[in-house]
Amino acid sequence: MSPKQRIIETTLVLFANQGYNSTGINQIISEANVAKASFYQHFESKEDLCVAFLNARHEYWFDQLNSFISDKSDVKSKVIMSFDFLIHMNAKEQFRGCSFLNILSEIPNNNLKILNSIQQHKKDLRVFFSSLIGNESISDHVYMLFESCIVESQVFKSNLLIEKTKTFVNNLI
Repeated sequence: MSPKQRIIETTLVLFANQGYNSTGINQIISEANVAKASFYQHFESKEDLCVAFLNARHEYWFDQLNSFISDKSDVKSKVIMSFDFLIHMNAKEQFRGCSFLNILSEIPNNNLKILNSIQQHKKDLRVFFSSLIGNESISDHVYMLFESCIVESQVFKSNLLIEKTKTFVNNLI
C-alpha cells in the first residue's frame, strides 16, 4: 500500500473513532507509518486530508450502496433496500452514523473547503433518490426520511425507526 493510501486508511479509522478535531496530524503520521515529509507531499494541511478522506468515504459509501441494491430491478425494492443498507452499515460500523455529518459538527462555519465536500455528498444522495423515484417531491421526502434515519439510529443505537420508515416509504412510492 502506498504512503498516501496508508494515510487515508489510517484517517478513516481515526476520524471514525476519535473525530476530526481530536485527531492530530502527528498521530496520523505515526499510525500510518509515514514520514512527515511524505504526509506533506500528499496533503498540504489537515483540511486537505479531510477533503481526501470525505472523497474516499463518498466513493466507498456509494459503491457499497449501489452494490447492495444491485440485484433489485424495480424502483420500490431499490428504495427499500437503500434503507436496509443503513441497517447493514449500522451493524458493520457500530452505529457510527454519517461521517459527513460527524465532520460537519466539528468544523467552523467558514470552512468552505470541507463544507463543499459534505454538501456534494448530500446532493449526490438526493440525486440518487431522485433518479430512482423520478417524482421530485416524493424523492425529496424519501431523502429526508433517509437522513433522519441515519441520525436517529446513531443517537439511539437502534434500527427501529429505519424499520418503521421502510413501511411508510413502501406505502409512499
